[in-house]
Order: sequence, then C-alpha cells, then structure tokens
Amino acid sequence: MDSRFSIDFRPKLFSTLKSYNKTQFSKDLMAGIIVGIVAIPLAIAFGIASGVGPTEGLVTAIIAGLLISVFGGSKVQIGGPTGAFIVIIYGIIQEFGVGGLAIATIMAGVILVLMGIFRLGSVIKFMPYPIIVGFTGGIAITIFSTQMNDLFGMNIADVPANFIDKWICYFHNIGNINWWAFAVGILSILIIVYTPRFSKKIPGSLLAIVIMTTICWLLERFAGITSIATIGDLYTLPSGLPEWRIPAIPESETIFSTMQSLLPVAFTIAMLGAIESLLSAMVADGVIGDRHNSNTELIGQGIANIVVPFFGGIPATGAIARTMANINNGGRTPIAGIVHTVVLLLVLLLLGSLVGAIPMPCLAGVLIMVSYNMSGWRTIRSMCRQSRSDIVVLFTTLILTVIFDLTIAIEIGLVLAVVLFMRRIMENTSISVINDELEVHHDGEADDERLTIPPFTEVFEIDGPFFFGVANKFEEMARNRSNAKIRIIRMRKVSFIDATGLHNLEIFISASLESGHKVILSGVNETVYRSLNRSGIVAMVGKENVLDHIHKALTRASELQ
Repeated sequence: MDSRFSIDFRPKLFSTLKSYNKTQFSKDLMAGIIVGIVAIPLAIAFGIASGVGPTEGLVTAIIAGLLISVFGGSKVQIGGPTGAFIVIIYGIIQEFGVGGLAIATIMAGVILVLMGIFRLGSVIKFMPYPIIVGFTGGIAITIFSTQMNDLFGMNIADVPANFIDKWICYFHNIGNINWWAFAVGILSILIIVYTPRFSKKIPGSLLAIVIMTTICWLLERFAGITSIATIGDLYTLPSGLPEWRIPAIPESETIFSTMQSLLPVAFTIAMLGAIESLLSAMVADGVIGDRHNSNTELIGQGIANIVVPFFGGIPATGAIARTMANINNGGRTPIAGIVHTVVLLLVLLLLGSLVGAIPMPCLAGVLIMVSYNMSGWRTIRSMCRQSRSDIVVLFTTLILTVIFDLTIAIEIGLVLAVVLFMRRIMENTSISVINDELEVHHDGEADDERLTIPPFTEVFEIDGPFFFGVANKFEEMARNRSNAKIRIIRMRKVSFIDATGLHNLEIFISASLESGHKVILSGVNETVYRSLNRSGIVAMVGKENVLDHIHKALTRASELQ
C-alpha cells in the first residue's frame, strides 16, 4: 500500500514495552496508584455534575482510561471524564436523554477515529488560541454556576439548565440556604487551597473528601445533624462490574433521525475531545522530552468513546491535571495509566458504600476549585493587552459558551476568527499603481535602485496574497486608471492566488486587451504560474508576457511600444 494512504496508528504502549524493565515498572506502579487516587474524587464529581451519577463517572474513568492508555499516541496521557464536557453532557441529557448521550458519544468516537485515519491530528492543533481560552473560561463559569445548589444546600429539585434562569432560580431560593452544608463546602475549598502548602503528594480534593466525610458522619452520629445531603441520598451506588447495554433510541424516532439531530453535538464533543487531548499531550511532551503521535492519539480517543457508552459511560478525553500528576510521580509509559484504571476498578467494586457517604457540598467545593483552575483568568488578563481582534474572539466565545452553548460558541468563534484573520491579511496586503519611477528592493543583498517606467506604461503592484478579499480592492483600483497602452501587473509578493483572485484578474486582463492595452505579468512564482496556466490567463496574455523579474517586464514593455 502506498504510504500516503496508510493509517498512522502506532500505539505507544507497544513501542515502550520493547525496552521495558522492572525499574520503570516500579515507577509506573507508584505513579498509577497516586493518579488513581487523584482521579477518584474527580471521576465521581464529573459524573454527578454531568447529570448522570458517580458510577458512570467511575466507569468512564476505568474503561476510557484503559483504552486511551492501550491505544493512545502518548506515553503518559491519562484519560477519563473532564470538566470541559460537563456543560455539553448536561445539555444533551436535558434534550435527548441518556440514550441520546450514548449515541452522540459513539458518533463523536467515530468522528475522532476518522480524524486520526485522515491524519488531521496536526490540523486540530491550529485551533485559534483565543477560542480555546474563551470556551475554556466559559465552561469554567458554567461549572461554577451549576454548583451553587449543592454548595448552599438549597435542595432545589429541578434547577434550570439555562445560565440566566439558573441564577434567577438561585436568588428565588436564597432563603433556603443550609448553613451546615455551606460550611462543609467552604471548608472543603480551604482544604484544597492550603493542602499544597503542606504536601505536594496528597491531592487536596481527596484530603477534603476524607476529612469532610468523617466530620459529616460525626455530626450525624453525635449531633443529630442529618440535613447535609450525601451521594448515597441522591444516587444509586455501584454494586459490581458494569453491564453491557445497547443505547436506547426514543420510540418516536428512527436511528437515522436521532443521529441527524445529534450530529452537531457529536461534532462538538469530538472537536473538544481532540483539542483537549492533543493540548494535554503537547504539554506532556514538553515536560518529558518526548513526541506524541497526534493521529494515533485521536484514534485511541475515538476507540474509547465508541466503547464506553455501551457500559453507561460518558464522553472522555485526555486530562491534563491527571497527566501532569502521572509525570510528576515518575510515570513514563502507558502502564501507569493502566494501573490507575485498576485502582479505580477496586474503588468501584469494594468501596461503594464509602462513596455514598461523601457529602454533596464537599463535591461542590471540589468542582468549584476545578472551575477556578480551568478559568485561565491570568491568561485572559494578559490577552486583554493584545490585539483587539483576539479580544473580540475571546470574549465572544466566552459569552456565547455561558449564555447559549459550546456548539454555537465554537461555530461563531471560528467564523469570527476567520473573518478577522482575513481582515488582518487585507490590511497587510497593499495594491499600488505606479507610472513614473519604480523602487526595487534587494532585501539587503545590494543597494536599492530606482527604475524609470517607460512612457504610456503603468505598474500595478500587488504586495501580499491575492485572495477574494483583496481581489475586489484590485478591481476597484483598476477601474479608474489612465489610458496607458501597457499595463504591468507586478506579482513578486503574491504567495498564492485563489479562485476569486483569478476571476478578477481574468476580467481585468480581458477588459484591458479589448480596449487595446498590452498586459505583462511580472515576478510570477512557480505556484502562482501553475494557477494562472490552469485558468487560461497565461494563454490569454501570451507566455512571452509572463516574466519572472521586473527588469525583464520593463524591457518587454519598451519593446511593445
């Protein structure tokens, strides 16, 4: 098979096993155990915040984490549920139910696999940074807003999904605050904030859960305080291995109509998963001095998201916080990621009753700190000192993510970024008309020189790419020119020309020839020449009038007088 069409699928697990040894296994084992412990509260919290439950969060971390480690393109990537998906998952469940979420996740997995097969891993990395910062900040604000009910212990049965309606609901129920629950949430946040000052090894979220679960148990047993809601009060606790299940399709719809409705959100899940996982892998590469395989990573992520819904799981991707915890504790191969899933599996099978005792305000505190760390407020502050176009894209994406949803935010953010990028190129591309003296720059190799333009000759100089935005500007400038006999179009700085540029250039040349003008093209590079030749413009002006340097063009103009 031609290598150009081969699938770039080379999981890191198999290449690292060739030189694996006991020393590295001991490091991976310790790193995997620590990362597994770190992942316990996050998997539970993300599952609950997404609108499913603690079991689904743990199942996702186990199955997706295992498959991403086995089939992924990074040595140290840790996969599982992440905060970025909370908003999307919650919205899908509200509109399409759990069955719709499963189908959307499978579709997203297929899209990710196709991205990897068609080698789009490197392309995904070019997502404009202001969009990434904008939707990440928007997601952080949304996650924060979803935790107010549990943090204040309001016990609102049906919290609205819309951001504005949600806060209106909170203010209407402000008199229902449970101060015991609020105290548990605040203490949890303080423990998470101050734990790194005493220990870098113990995750603050885990310590907060252990301490606050113990305190709440003591308050209930010895003080009779039973108003603090726990996971066990609200959710069915895990009791064994998850069972294989076929995603349910609404009876009123066919599988095709359901997939058609879910395609936009499935694409959003796939794009978000691709961006988050590849960014995480790139950060990890910088720390360990390695290079991940982007296409393999996308295929691994896709496989995980195809499989996990059949066990009741939710979308998963690479998690940068858990990946960095893996690196910092010595993990250097996918074995560490596999060990971390074993730790989570033991929690699922053996510690279900203890999971049920975790207070909901404590989990709210954990997620509030997750949202704070996601917010990137320092990055946003620094970007506010950059170009206005980047600021517009950033805050447009952020506001749309918060007020509407991530799908709309990414779509409009991308369109806005492209439009502003085109505008920036247009501003940097100039078109000038010269009919007396022409200044020729030699880029420091020799002194600049001034050339005299022959009589009845004018030079149209295009300085930059000749695409649709600039083509209209060229047409406007060419419309009101003098009746010179010869027109030289200088294209030495035209790096590419698109269909609109070719069309406008053809119209200009055709009109010039019909009015008796001679047209010469100067400074045409090979790429642009091929485009001009395919479009018939070379034949229109004649090959002898398509030249590679302005000296030759001016000499030709003198000959045509």
